[in-house]
This record gives sequence, C-alpha cells and structure tokens, in this order.
Amino acid sequence: MRGDYQQLVDEISAALGAPATLEDRDFGLIAFGAHEGEDDEVMDPVRTRSILQRRSSAAVRAWFEAFGIARATSPLRIPPDPAAGVFKGRICLPVRHRGVVHGYVWLLDDGHLTDLALGGAGTPPDPRMAQAMETAARIGALLADESRAGSELAQVLRELLTSRAAGRAAAATALRDALRDTLRFTPGTPLTLVAVLPWDTAATDTAPLPSLPGLLAACPLPAGVAGRPDLPGPGAAESALAGLVRLRQTGSLAPAHTAADHLLRSPRAADGRAGTRPTRGTAGIGLATRELAELPASWRQALDAARAARAEPRLGPVAEWDALGAYRLLTALPAAAPDPSVGPLLAPAHAELARTAEAFLDCAGQAGRTAQQLGIHRQTLYYRLARVEKLTGLDLDEGADRLLLHMALKAARL
Repeated sequence: MRGDYQQLVDEISAALGAPATLEDRDFGLIAFGAHEGEDDEVMDPVRTRSILQRRSSAAVRAWFEAFGIARATSPLRIPPDPAAGVFKGRICLPVRHRGVVHGYVWLLDDGHLTDLALGGAGTPPDPRMAQAMETAARIGALLADESRAGSELAQVLRELLTSRAAGRAAAATALRDALRDTLRFTPGTPLTLVAVLPWDTAATDTAPLPSLPGLLAACPLPAGVAGRPDLPGPGAAESALAGLVRLRQTGSLAPAHTAADHLLRSPRAADGRAGTRPTRGTAGIGLATRELAELPASWRQALDAARAARAEPRLGPVAEWDALGAYRLLTALPAAAPDPSVGPLLAPAHAELARTAEAFLDCAGQAGRTAQQLGIHRQTLYYRLARVEKLTGLDLDEGADRLLLHMALKAARL
C-alpha cells in the first residue's frame, strides 16, 4: 500500500508541475515527490525537516492547522512566513474520505499554483487541480482502509497483550489470522514489542498506525496493564503505546530502534493530562520472539524497559530490556513503600544526601571517583556519607547494608 501512495503523489506532482508531499493527519510523512533544482531554490526549512525526520514539529503542525486545513474541503492556499521557516507558500489539498480528513497533500507554490487552485474571478479551478483533488480522494480511500485495518489489528493486539494465560492461545491465533489476512504475515517471522511511555490518548480513541516500515500494529494500553495486576505502573491514568515490530532476524533489534525513535517524535509521546507538567517520553524494547503467544512477555519487558529508561536517563531514551542490568529485577518487583531504614533519606529535604549516596554506590564505594563525579571535596563526601549512615542506621562498610540502600534508591526512581 505504501507503493500506491508514492505512485499517487507522483501523479499529483506530474499533473501540477510542483513537488508534492503526503502527510497523515498527525503530520507524519508518508510519501514525497522528486524535488528538482538546487535545494535552496526548491525547499525551505519546514519541508526539509519533514522529509529528513519524516515528521513535522508540533509548532509547525499548529501553525498550519490555524489556517483551517482540518476543515477544508477544497484546495487551500497558505502564504509564506519566513519567521515560521515557511519561505515558500503552500497549496494544501485535504485528503478526505466520507467527510473525514485522513491527511494532506502539500505543494510548494511558486505563484502559478494559486491560479490553478483558486481560479480567477468568476472562473472555476483549473482541470488539472480538479484532477489532483480526485487523486487526493483516492489517497483518502486508501488511508481510510488502512486506518480501519490498523484499528482492527490494534484491537486484536490489545486482546492478546491483556489476556490471561487461559485465553492466550486463542488470542494469539486471532492475531496471527488478522496479520495474515491484512499484511500477508508469515508465521515464524521474528517480532518484538516496543513500549512508548507516556502516550497521550486524549486526542484520539485509538492510536493510528504510524507510517513506519516494520510496524505491524499499534495500540494504547494503560501503563499498568502488562499481564501483572500486582504492578500498578507509573500512574493509574497513564497510558503507553504498544508497537508490534517485525524484525529481519531475531538477533537484530534495529527495526525496533527505528520505530521507537520515530514514535518518540510524535506529539502523543508526552503526558497530555490537564494540570500536569510535560513528561519526557521514553521507549523500551522487549526480547524478540517467533511465537505470538510469547508477545505478552515481550510487552512486559518493553514496558519495564521504558520505565527504567525514564528512571535512569543513561539507559534511554530507548532501552532494551536485556541491557537493563539490575533494573530487570527492580521493575519486576511489586510496588511497595520504601524500606523503613531508607525512607527518611528519600524525603525532599535530603535529596542531596540521597544523590551523594547513590553516586557513591554507583562508583563501587570509591571515594575519589565519587568526589570527582559530584564535583566536591573528598572530606565533603565523607561528611555527607556519615550523615547518610546516621539518618538510615545503615553501615556503608557492610555489603548487605550497601545492597539494601543501593536497591532502595534505584527502586525509588521507578
């Protein structure tokens, strides 16, 4: 189907003599026509970014939407605005199907397209523009079909990932059949799950399938739903996106990293709840598997990896589960109150002491290395560690006490 989009975009470019791009309604790039001539003569920063990053920024999206493109039913001209990085005007062809906008075709306007799109006073639009709109309608029908297929796959994937053990075989069979019928999926193909945390579902009931190679299905899930009701997740109202990714081979997660990187650029990869501060998105990747019934385990791993990446920035923003180290154990533990001995250290008033203790333990108890990392004198370090021992009652010369403190500090991040 992606090849169909490219062919239709090329048809519009050829008919109107202008390079065209096709984006979905979330401004994710689907296809683009050839741009002839020097880049600085044809392109502007907004189009360059769209092609190179396969997505426009949230600011660019808001700027274009302010012109009413989501409501337009005919070609719409948008003037240039150098301050917004739009050095060339645009003609926007809304891509609709049965009254619903599914995307946009963008044409760089050097002046001649305005007359084609709008016509002169009392004259109808040029037939070439009418033909382009007919092609846009064909694109809209394809996108609508893909959206319906994506919604169906999302529902089947959701049922598998939230299934109990007793119903897992039936749910896996349903997903296999849906993938085979929709995407000509071959059983035994290596797969993995990507989790993006958080994922804003406020603007949509379902997560549309992004235009990413290898991403077979995607669905939003409550962050605590990972087959383990004992784990409430990072927040009761928080959602994550589950993305099912096809791999070339079991040992290579490169397609999953590519999908995760692109998904994190989505405006939905942030906490959109009212009254909350923007939350940095992170992503996790589970182990690869060739068995669909094992996908719930891969989803748990992916979600745990995303949680770990948020807690420990050095792991992210995209973390693989098998590279988490101790966080593989920590993320699997049920949520619980901090150990009584460590609880006082976790109070906001002692944040500097907690940071010092964690750095000391991360550095394997090497005072010189810890002091250098924190940028403090060694005597200052010893003073702070003495306060930590007094506050917690733990002896940092004892291995068991060190282990307790280290794990408690790491667990607190989750």
